[in-house]
Amino acid sequence: MRLPVRGEAVRSLGLAVPPARMPMFRGTRPRKRWRYVGYYAPELMLCVGDARIGPVAQRWWAVATPDGALRERTTVGRGGVTVAPGGVAVMTDEVKVALVLHESGGVETASPTAAGSYIWTRKQAGVPVRGVVDIGGEWREIDGVAFVDESAGYHDRHTAWKWSAGNGVARDGRAVAWNLVAGVHDAPTASERSVWVDGDPSEVGPVEFASDLSRVSFTEGGALEFTEWAARAEDMNLLVMRSHYRQPFGTFAGTLPGGVELAEGYGVMEEHDVLW
Repeated sequence: MRLPVRGEAVRSLGLAVPPARMPMFRGTRPRKRWRYVGYYAPELMLCVGDARIGPVAQRWWAVATPDGALRERTTVGRGGVTVAPGGVAVMTDEVKVALVLHESGGVETASPTAAGSYIWTRKQAGVPVRGVVDIGGEWREIDGVAFVDESAGYHDRHTAWKWSAGNGVARDGRAVAWNLVAGVHDAPTASERSVWVDGDPSEVGPVEFASDLSRVSFTEGGALEFTEWAARAEDMNLLVMRSHYRQPFGTFAGTLPGGVELAEGYGVMEEHDVLW
């Protein structure tokens, strides 16, 4: 089996990947899988997620606004969060979210691990989404596009990455979105790195992230500058598992490969260094 592989060919590899059942372990490595939904817009950004390491489930949500306010919660177990194909919901005293997603396709990638196993991901950008968000009794309607990250596999014991996802509008009026990463699924070719222009995805070359997540630069030329609103962050040390995680929401300015200049851009940066 030759990896990495990108696109429709992933389904011809014979690998167990979602929605198929994946064994809890492959060798000594436990299965990890997660589904993340992000909505990035000028008036509001949010994410809702469900992650599982072996049999342990963790769910989270966060809502950020341009004034720097951040409401968030992470729980082991359900925690009032539902994440499923086609939608997400959050039912807590502080925040309520109900979103319907119209998903279709996406960019799939399967990559090898250093330990001889594999990891898989599917990224969808520009997913039509509608719904409502209630923040402390203030209801807001959502009508736009979402980003969906599905990932699963038997990751190396120590895994670290930097990542960015976002969407916006180019100076010429075209809709754009991006998924950029260094550390996982980041081979020179057949990577998960993608830029969508009017819904059409193209792979881009390796990227470099600033250590403070203020910038991501493209091998082909161009860069995105990032201005932070607020950040989810967690440092955890449970002996058998250690994790440093930070995901700021904010705005982007700059130029994508091919000279596509942003008129406006919204999304997240992320760094995660984990022993799991």
